[in-house]
Amino acid sequence: MPPEPIDLDAQATTPLAAEALAAMLPYLQGQHWNPHSAHRGGRIAKAAVEAARIEVAALLGEAPEGLVFTSGATEANNLALKGMLEAAPPARNRLVTFATEHSCVLESARHLQRRGIPVTILPVLPDGAPDIAAYEQALGPDVALVSAMRVNNEIGSIWPTARLARLAQGHGALFHSDCAQAFGKIDCTGLGADLISLSAHKMHGPKGIGALWVRPGVKLSPQQDGGGQEAGFRSGTLAPALCAGFGAAARRARLHMAADEAHVRALLAQALEALAAIPHRINGPDPRGPQRWPGNLSVTVPGIDANRLIARLPCLALSSGAACSSGANRPSHVLAALGLPLVEIRQTLRLGWNRTMSSAMLAEAFAQLTQSVQSLKTAA
Repeated sequence: MPPEPIDLDAQATTPLAAEALAAMLPYLQGQHWNPHSAHRGGRIAKAAVEAARIEVAALLGEAPEGLVFTSGATEANNLALKGMLEAAPPARNRLVTFATEHSCVLESARHLQRRGIPVTILPVLPDGAPDIAAYEQALGPDVALVSAMRVNNEIGSIWPTARLARLAQGHGALFHSDCAQAFGKIDCTGLGADLISLSAHKMHGPKGIGALWVRPGVKLSPQQDGGGQEAGFRSGTLAPALCAGFGAAARRARLHMAADEAHVRALLAQALEALAAIPHRINGPDPRGPQRWPGNLSVTVPGIDANRLIARLPCLALSSGAACSSGANRPSHVLAALGLPLVEIRQTLRLGWNRTMSSAMLAEAFAQLTQSVQSLKTAA
C-alpha cells in the first residue's frame, strides 16, 4: 500500500477524531436499535441521540430543542432556504444571499427562482468581504430570509455574522448562516441567527451527519415526507452512531478549540514563509488578519496550471477549489466573484490544514510543492 498523502485539503473534510470513533463503536457493533422505537432498545438508542444533541447545541451556545439532525450541511442548507421560503407569505418572500456562498446555497436559490420566488444574489468586495452598503440597500420589507456563511470554504474569509443578522432582522427578515466551515474551529456562539447549518465531517466528526438549528417559532416547510421525526422538520430514521460521533467531536472541540486554533495559526506562519520561495498571490482577506481562518490559503501561482501541478504531486492531497466543483471540473465561482479571470482561476490552489498536521509534515509538503512549481517554471 502506498503511504497516505499529506493532507492539504482540510476544507474538503477532516480525519475522524479518536473520541468520535470511540463514541460511535457501541452503536456499530451491537446497539443496533432504532432510536424511534418505543421499546427499551429504542430508548437506549434515543438516549444516545439526545446526549449528542445536547453536546452539539452546547458548542453552538443554543438550546438543544432547536437542533434538527440532518445528513449534512447540504441538506441543512436546502431545508433552511427552501423550507423557509416555501412557508413565507407572498408579500415577504424574497431571498437575499451572496455570490461566494457554497454551491448548495446558490443552487437552492436558483431552485427557488425557478419556482417564481424572487432572489437577490449580492456581489462581494475584492477581498471576499461583504459590501455592507450594498447589503443594506438590498434589504427591504419584502425580504423573508438572508443567507450568509460564517467562514468561506475556499478563501477562509470570516464574515461579521452578528452584524449581518442584526441588519436583516431590523428589516423584519430572518437570518440563516452556513457554519459548516466555522463550527468547531471558531466561536459560533452569539451569532444572532435564526437558522444555522452545521456539518460533522468538517470538524473531525463522521461523514453523513450535520444539523440545522432552528430558532423556536420559525416555521419551515419540510422537504421530505415521512414519519415526522426531528420535530416534524426532517423525517427519516436517525443513525445513533453518527449522532454520537458528532456529539463527541463537538465536545472535544469545546474543550480544545483555542489550542487547535493556535496550532493552525502557527502552521499558517510557516506556510507563508515557505511560499516566499515561489511567485504567488494570495486571494481573499489578509492571511495574518483576524478576518481569515488561519487553516486556509487560496494561492494563485502565475503561469502554472493548478490541475497539472496537482497531477505532479501524488504524495500531497491538494485541491484547486471546493471539492464539489473540483470533482466536476468547474471553475471556482468564489474566485470569479472576487474578480479573478478564468486563466488565473485555473492557476489557483486551495491549501488547508488542521490540528492533525505537524510542522514537519507541512515542511515536507511545501518542499514538494516548491520543487514542482520550480520544475514547471523551468520547463516552460
